[in-house]
Amino acid sequence: MARAKLRSQREVVERCRALREEASSALERLPSAADDVELLDAAWRTEALGALLWGLQLAELPPYDQAFHPEDVLAVDPAGGRLRDADEVTLERDSALLWHWRARTSELQAAGTLELPARFASFDQVIAATAMRGFEQGLLPAPMRGDFRAFGKVYRHLSPDQLAQAHAIAVERHHALAWLAGAGRSWREVPLDT
Repeated sequence: MARAKLRSQREVVERCRALREEASSALERLPSAADDVELLDAAWRTEALGALLWGLQLAELPPYDQAFHPEDVLAVDPAGGRLRDADEVTLERDSALLWHWRARTSELQAAGTLELPARFASFDQVIAATAMRGFEQGLLPAPMRGDFRAFGKVYRHLSPDQLAQAHAIAVERHHALAWLAGAGRSWREVPLDT
């Protein structure tokens, strides 16, 4: 992917404040409305917020099988941050894209709606090649038995709950980092193609 032209410091701080408000409101209402999908999605915005705080050098980015602690990211004032170098953001955006791709691949495989690229004999080969290339490029941890490593095991062996968590983490971080890197005209228009 091309080098990023980052959003302005002001835009990132404003987006952090909006995400903090959205996620905080959702988390307050969640215990009594745990069936509300939109509310659950809003609560996951702490991952997008955390990724933007990382972009402002105000948070460390946990591995993609570990969510940010909501109370930690909600407590950070984004005004005190300074944007990272565009190359760092580009690298992390590319990593988030790969994690999102792996989550989507699992979802599409389970649904039986994924077509195998012609040069591969199996999806395991596609995943193994992607995992190794991502590792070689410094975007992913070392593969485990030809797959992404998550929750201490091979990605393809994740439980349904672990798959859902890994997907939510990846999509929120991918969204935030792609937006930070200048994708889309607005927050709602960020392309998340995998």
